[in-house]
Amino acid sequence: MYNRGEISFARATSVNLDEYVGLAGDHDQSYRYFMQKYLFDRVDIKFENTNVPLGTASDLDAECKRYDALIESLGGIDVQVLGIGLNGHIGFNEPSDIFPYGTAAVKLTESTVKANSRFFASESEVPTMAISMGIGQIMSAKKIILLANGTAKAEILERALFGDVTPTVPASILRFAGNVEVYADEEALAIIAKEHPEALIY
Repeated sequence: MYNRGEISFARATSVNLDEYVGLAGDHDQSYRYFMQKYLFDRVDIKFENTNVPLGTASDLDAECKRYDALIESLGGIDVQVLGIGLNGHIGFNEPSDIFPYGTAAVKLTESTVKANSRFFASESEVPTMAISMGIGQIMSAKKIILLANGTAKAEILERALFGDVTPTVPASILRFAGNVEVYADEEALAIIAKEHPEALIY
């Protein structure tokens, strides 16, 4: 749509969910690099309006507070786009005993490190920490879009949308959000289609 002249990003502001701790923005597996290569460099968004946590910050606590203040200064998030991890994480908010509110430096679970190792030369190169926007900030968005694809996401997607609401499945909290849309392919919806067919819109 941008290439056809149907949309402009010139007045848009982007605030990324998360970033790996220890990876600079020019590292080819950093989220800053990914966003720059696949979106920002391809549209007319202003660089100064693109925001990603600084993974190389010397003071992670200060960086988290800076990011919280940035989000607040923007008036919160208008549209929050999420994926869902194999363990139900959204952003890098891993299974826990609480739903964290603000941006935080988080330790990644073994399953997340293993799942993300496909993007690195070896599992040992995958960062074990990340800076992530908190659940509270995600839930405060005016609209949330959750995306899921592939057979591997079928079980956790069903648990998140139809199981108990619990911080051990972070995505389950989205059932309390005011405006959520879920888009998934047939593979990711396989269990839901079998157990809860009335919930689907094709």
